[in-house]
Amino acid sequence: MTGESSSIDSTRPSIARVYDYLLGGKDNYAVDREIGDVFKRDLPGSVAIAFANRAALTRAVREIVTTSGVRQFIDLGSGLPTADNVHQVAQRTAPETRVVYVDTDPQVLVHGRALLEENDRTRVVPVDVRDPEGIRDHPDTRELIDFDRPVAVMFSAILHHVNDEEDPAGIVRHWRDRVPSGSYFFVSHFRSGNNPETAEAEKVLQQTFGRGRWRTDTEIEALLDGLEILEPGIVPAPLWRPGTAGDPQQLGAERELTVWERLIAAGMARKP
Repeated sequence: MTGESSSIDSTRPSIARVYDYLLGGKDNYAVDREIGDVFKRDLPGSVAIAFANRAALTRAVREIVTTSGVRQFIDLGSGLPTADNVHQVAQRTAPETRVVYVDTDPQVLVHGRALLEENDRTRVVPVDVRDPEGIRDHPDTRELIDFDRPVAVMFSAILHHVNDEEDPAGIVRHWRDRVPSGSYFFVSHFRSGNNPETAEAEKVLQQTFGRGRWRTDTEIEALLDGLEILEPGIVPAPLWRPGTAGDPQQLGAERELTVWERLIAAGMARKP
């Protein structure tokens, strides 16, 4: 969320690295693990949020490439690479797919440059998500993305890091107004649960990073104003099209979601 830095600061926690730690990754430092351990120790079960979010993103990418002709993605606030990155998921079905990753975390940028060496259909743009014009006009974005053709714009677990006064709806609206009909928008977002777990998780992130805004399903839906929200609407991430588009992890109808699995919502919309 902050501006690009020339070096990695291992003394301050990073949202991307804490997320990496919760997913079982190795690209993190003691300061990140300390924050992650607060969730693991004091909020048992909360790690499910990270996995539920990543699985929903993967399903959304598969859904788009298998059911539409969209072959270009912009992944905003992409975070550190994991086993299934957007370009890997998409290119399994459509090798010609092009992906622009957007992040300002220095460690993400280091990994991104390594990614470019092995895949010439990806770019990493070091611009803040709150500067959509800067992202769109960046030379690497212009090189890879044809804005005369539909685009998939992915807001995976990023808009809850944008405070109300920073106008998250305006960020989405900016992209909505500048992509053609037939473009897709995916959003995953921490959702208000009106329970102690929600309040505590929100408090930890706000105290650590000085920002963070949980929103209700209605508020999340409002971020997609002017777009056609697709079925099943804004729902807990594990309930967003489970087992679709080749996802082998079917959610048993008999299983009740945990409070943590309900803490991250997902939804997809299409520009008419």
